[in-house]
Amino acid sequence: MRLFQVCLLLATANAAEVRPVPPPGVPVPDKDRAELEAGLGQLGRAIEKLSGVELLPDVQIFHEAVRYALQYNEFFRPEEIARAKELLRQGQERAAALARGSAPWTTGTGLVVRGYVSKIDRSVQPYGLVVPATYSPSLPRRWRLDAWFHGRAETLSEVNFLYDRQRQPGEFTPPHTLVLHLYGRYCNANKLAGEVDLFEALADVQRRYPIDPDRIVVRGFSMGGAAAWHIAAHYPGRWAAAAPGAGFAETAEFLKVFQRETVQPTWWEQKLWQLYDATGYAANFYNLPLVAYSGEDDQQKQAADIMDKALAEEGMRMTHVIGPKTGHRYHPDSKVEIDRRIDAIAARGRDPYPRSVRFTTFTLRYNRVKWARVDALGRHWERARLDADLTATGADVRSANVTAFTLDFGPGGCPLDVARKPAVSIDGQTLAAPPPATDRSWTVRFRKTGGKWIVADGPGAPGLHKRHGLQGPIDDAFLDSFVLVRPTGTPLAPGVAGWVASEQAHAIREWRREFRGDAQVRDDTQITDADIASSNLVLWGDPGSNRILARIADRLPVRWVKDSVTVGRQSFPAATHAPILIYPNPLNPVKYVVLNSGFTFREYDYLNNARQIPKLPDFAMVDTTTPPDARYPGKIVAAGFFGEDWELP
Repeated sequence: MRLFQVCLLLATANAAEVRPVPPPGVPVPDKDRAELEAGLGQLGRAIEKLSGVELLPDVQIFHEAVRYALQYNEFFRPEEIARAKELLRQGQERAAALARGSAPWTTGTGLVVRGYVSKIDRSVQPYGLVVPATYSPSLPRRWRLDAWFHGRAETLSEVNFLYDRQRQPGEFTPPHTLVLHLYGRYCNANKLAGEVDLFEALADVQRRYPIDPDRIVVRGFSMGGAAAWHIAAHYPGRWAAAAPGAGFAETAEFLKVFQRETVQPTWWEQKLWQLYDATGYAANFYNLPLVAYSGEDDQQKQAADIMDKALAEEGMRMTHVIGPKTGHRYHPDSKVEIDRRIDAIAARGRDPYPRSVRFTTFTLRYNRVKWARVDALGRHWERARLDADLTATGADVRSANVTAFTLDFGPGGCPLDVARKPAVSIDGQTLAAPPPATDRSWTVRFRKTGGKWIVADGPGAPGLHKRHGLQGPIDDAFLDSFVLVRPTGTPLAPGVAGWVASEQAHAIREWRREFRGDAQVRDDTQITDADIASSNLVLWGDPGSNRILARIADRLPVRWVKDSVTVGRQSFPAATHAPILIYPNPLNPVKYVVLNSGFTFREYDYLNNARQIPKLPDFAMVDTTTPPDARYPGKIVAAGFFGEDWELP
């Protein structure tokens, strides 16, 4: 693909004309503010004394919830001030218990709130649990867990989430089941950091409670239904069942129906829809039991209808429970029917090693189902397919747009003969593979070279290639630990320095607003080898102003000098243009560097969760003479995706 040059006319709306999400809070009376500040100080001192205690996040969630609400004007109703005072009291109570060496909430039943420290930004994130009355840590059993994704609520501050999670059990409370209520980093349909929240919260629950990994169900309603569609379609091998209700399953058609909006995306935005559109991943439900729900009169029935069509194209008939004459809610009889079906599936449990798997993807971010993993693609953002069946003597694999893959069975998982080399047929070519180990595990890798498949001795070819977790686009850097690196030097192009400072401030502010954490920010003079080893680095400025960028400038696919910025064959005046890109960090190629960008959807996209998708590809050039607005960081004059070897198109 050649480097596309575009002249993208910006929308006339600016950020000030878009309704803010979350909305502004109500005034906090001076007396209440003083009381809350005093309570925060007292709890903060108690937390400091408990430094290093493993269960400390279970206390910090109360402190952070109140701090955020007070600092960022997020008390949305007067009664929330009293809720915050109660949360501070609970935090003090837990801190005192930890100081005595006890933690009664860890073994309690009923409604419990807990927390963990996220790898992304070191923030403390909350989650809620419904622990069944039958639960006891002394019982020698593993428990089913249902992960519940909440609906859209623009006033769902941490204060309100913690308050509600101690009072409302939620739509479904199956017997003998823990229900995990995810905060999901607020209101993003569990995309980006909200997606990571699921796996971090789930891992924390699995450390604290004996969860059966083969009886985990994902479910949700409305925005939470959209999250369930997304998580189920993209991680089909992880769950026992999926039960999405309403929501949306893709972007374009949903916005036509729900917003009466005809979307006019750029060519790269249209490709990036394939990151989250569950319709394109419909084949993956071959591997995952699915029970969808819609109200008969609900506009959001569109999600299940369009998924039904996509599944039918794959030869599958979707189970769709419809609440008669029902709008945007669950019908009581439908809830009984959904429970009957999901409970039966969960009782049987997930089969981690079925005889057959079917998998489709458009990106290596989503690359695995059960025992099959895609390691390399022919081309990103075009459909890839990997279907595999175990045979009596090996496996039969069919692929499309896949250039490397792994068959991976854990101990006890492989039924093949341990004394015979399996015969693996790939697209009609038969290869002899190493036999399974005596523990009945089997891991074998294959790679296409010169148009032929070979048995490979590693997960990928040597050199720089796109791979899982290192495939872009720009927003992918914010799914793992990242540090925003401020420039402290003299810029090459002073005319762009104001844009850099403004966009850096925007990235910090909007991360807090939309993903509910304080981004790690350091000066370029403070970056250590440990930072380079552990984190994606978001470098602001240019090679003159940012010393980390200066160290790697000659190893990036952009030439940036005083007078010009060159990407491929195109050059732009450095006085009025700035590059945005993501690329493997030359100082640590298993991590990213990002130039001059936070996550790429902006304020306009907050208004509907179906719009909350990446808006820029792997690289872009911004004309900074056009001011940033609620949709774009300026006028995008060039943009594109790197190739599979991170080369320019």
